[in-house]
Amino acid sequence: MKNVVTLVSQEKCTLCKSTLEYRYLPMKEWKIEGSLCGKCYSKKIFEHYPGEHPRVNLDKTD
Repeated sequence: MKNVVTLVSQEKCTLCKSTLEYRYLPMKEWKIEGSLCGKCYSKKIFEHYPGEHPRVNLDKTD
């Protein structure tokens, strides 16, 4: 039996259990242990900081 080394992370999102392509760390005030996928991280950002955010809304220019 050969040893196989994979570079793909097998880590799962703490909330939805999908395989992580990129690892996001939750903010301390969210009280979540573990890593999040991009979709769950975005949902948590919106839940905790609702409304318009200049940093993420790139369509508007001042």
